Amino acid sequence: MSQESDRTLSDSAVFLPVIALPPEFETFYPKTKAIVDQRLMDWTPLTIAREMSVLAARTALDADLKVLLLHQKTELEEDTEPEPNDLHSIGIVATIVQPYDPEDGTLRIAIETSDRAIVAKCTKTDGYLQAAVQIVTELTGVADAAKSLIKEAKSSFRSYAKAHPKQILPDVEKYVRDIEEPGILADNIARFGDFPAAKRQEILEELNPIKRLNFVIALLEADLDLLDLKEEIHNEVRESVQKTHREFYLQEQMKAIQRELGRDEEVDEIDDLREQVKNAGMTEDAEKKALKEIDRLAQIPPMSAESGVIRNYVDWLLAVPWKDKTENTIEIDQAEKILDEDHYGLEKPKSNVLEYLAVLKLVEQVKGPILCLVGPPGVGKTSLGKSIARATGRKFVRMSLGGVRDEAEIRGHRRTYIGAIPGRIIQGLRDVQTKNPLFLLDEIDKLSSDWRGDPSSALLEVLDPEQNETFRDHYLDVEFDLSDVMFVTTANTRLTIPAALEDRMEVIELPGYTDFEKHKIATFHPNGLIPKQLSSHGLKEDNITFADSAIFDIINKYTREAGVRSLERSITTVCRKIAKQIVSEDSPDLNIDITSLNLNDFLGPAKFTRTKAQEHDEVGVSTGMVYTQVGGDIVSVEATIMPGEGKLDMTGQLQEVMRESVQTAVAYLRSRADDFDISKEIFEKFDIHIHVPEGAVPKDGPSAGITLATAILSAITGKKVRKDIAMTGEITLRGHVLPIGGLKEKALAAYRNGIVDIIMPDENEKDLADVPSEIRDNITWHQVSDITQVIELAFLNESDEHDGIAPTSDDVALQNTDVIGQTGD
Repeated sequence: MSQESDRTLSDSAVFLPVIALPPEFETFYPKTKAIVDQRLMDWTPLTIAREMSVLAARTALDADLKVLLLHQKTELEEDTEPEPNDLHSIGIVATIVQPYDPEDGTLRIAIETSDRAIVAKCTKTDGYLQAAVQIVTELTGVADAAKSLIKEAKSSFRSYAKAHPKQILPDVEKYVRDIEEPGILADNIARFGDFPAAKRQEILEELNPIKRLNFVIALLEADLDLLDLKEEIHNEVRESVQKTHREFYLQEQMKAIQRELGRDEEVDEIDDLREQVKNAGMTEDAEKKALKEIDRLAQIPPMSAESGVIRNYVDWLLAVPWKDKTENTIEIDQAEKILDEDHYGLEKPKSNVLEYLAVLKLVEQVKGPILCLVGPPGVGKTSLGKSIARATGRKFVRMSLGGVRDEAEIRGHRRTYIGAIPGRIIQGLRDVQTKNPLFLLDEIDKLSSDWRGDPSSALLEVLDPEQNETFRDHYLDVEFDLSDVMFVTTANTRLTIPAALEDRMEVIELPGYTDFEKHKIATFHPNGLIPKQLSSHGLKEDNITFADSAIFDIINKYTREAGVRSLERSITTVCRKIAKQIVSEDSPDLNIDITSLNLNDFLGPAKFTRTKAQEHDEVGVSTGMVYTQVGGDIVSVEATIMPGEGKLDMTGQLQEVMRESVQTAVAYLRSRADDFDISKEIFEKFDIHIHVPEGAVPKDGPSAGITLATAILSAITGKKVRKDIAMTGEITLRGHVLPIGGLKEKALAAYRNGIVDIIMPDENEKDLADVPSEIRDNITWHQVSDITQVIELAFLNESDEHDGIAPTSDDVALQNTDVIGQTGD
């Protein structure tokens, strides 16, 4: 839909493409010349960058049309295209004579102006502005009636040219002197004069040549009067001091100005700043630069803009902790106690942290790898950083890097920019007033970059122990030693951490909590979630009791996470409802037991359901185990065959790696068809279809290889697969079983679903130590190295069929309760 300005379109109107110019851009006038490379030319160069105007110019060139130059009424936001109502109604018609396309999205042209034009109608269509204009015919032949006015204008311009010799060339003055028409004379004086944008537009819009020339003369006289006033002031100042010595002259002038402005007390303030700089403990270069800036400050009037910029810079130099440190107190026993108080579980990460602190205690220097805590949301990465700061006696600074895309966030802006400040590294040190805090760079995997720079590249210097002792912030522009700062970073995944950054860090994985660890965090841990929420909601321990089964139901049916944030929110919801009930009934001694039976009354229907184990032994169905960011789970892999052409179909949103596992499993079975008594016609005259349920969820990874092979072989041979056994392992074309990751989480998921027989690669035996002993001892582990071993374990003989039903999640929850009760700390 086009947008139009309100004017009546006359019959004699001409349609022209519009090039919109910013309000402060130079103003063009009819049939005027321009100065190009110190020469007077009939054409003017013009570079067009705005997409709409470029399109208008190209349209004019293609259609052999002239263009209309219109100025905007006001400055628009960056990247905002002007609308018809944003432009003035009178502009200049011009011819494009020398177009050049640099192929960078802009267009360079040379234009020759011809006439004024009044916009009757302006339309935005096809991506550019087009105007219907009335060409204004200049009134000529009035030179005789305006001789005295023309003479006065030439005289004023001659004086103006003498006052601005760099702006007005001799050729320009000669060219203007030969013009006799008042309108053309006014336009050329306006073209070469330095007048405000609003005045230039007024000249353009004045159609009467006599009035236009009068207006230009008034502008020239006003400029000359201003120059005379400046000269008079300059002469008065120059005569007030001796001319024999320049330095003495400047000193006297400064003193005279200071006396007039009442700045006597500012001398004391300058001396105080010098004293602060000398006592700040700055480096030699920083102190030298600060004193130099203070000397400049002393010579500049306080009301000037430069005075504020210099004072702000000096204040920042003084605010940075150049020598202030906190005393590091690394006691391994105390650090271990603090970590155990603040975090349950996470034994491996805490052990790595303690090892790192032990090295720091021995070498008494931070230089070394930067710690990077990697794990899913909510597992305690940020709070672990705070605990490390508490254990080492350091102050804590946190900087979130999520979404940061400007390098200046790290290194600051240069002082040439208005409102420039140091980067957030220097700001953080200023806030804690110590040069050796623990600096946590949160969410380092979520850094971005754009045309303003790449902040990850700026962090390379910050996180490199060999470079950060000479860190240079763009704003301060002096070296600052960051080698005493202990940097710790966090991330949700290693995949999006820039490789150069990851190379500078020691990665510590935080894999997430198991259901049993979450249960203990909620109850037994000294700073457990339930005691903490009871306290924050004003409840007593007698007011509410959580049954173990209820806690497991909250974990399994109302949350799906690796951390405990949602678990804490669910407990908070229950506490709020209990608090409301106590207040409503005015019964402070109220006691409510939260069990699986009444949990729905407080949290509503269950939000999630766990995958249940198969209830019967079936053909073509095997049970696998998966690991995600929110923990482990089991999954049923289904396979079936049907008459066809030997096609292989895969459904259930299987991603590239998992699809390759399917192809590998089928290739292995085809190559060993004789060993498994499989007719070769099966692969030629029958189609094989593989499906993994929950088709809306993408699935990937090679660890389902043996599960896929077992399901396919079962479907082909008609043999049933045991319902009470789960498996995980990558398969090769030769049938070897390769190791996988996430064994702990996968085993817990199987146990939670009542499966106590697990097939695993024998190379994963080392990972059994990560599985809690109360679970590990109740599972039968089958370690295999070849797919034939898997088939022997997973397939049933007809006499061995299981007629019972696999235990449900509720049954396992009761088992879990028993285990927790027996092993709780």
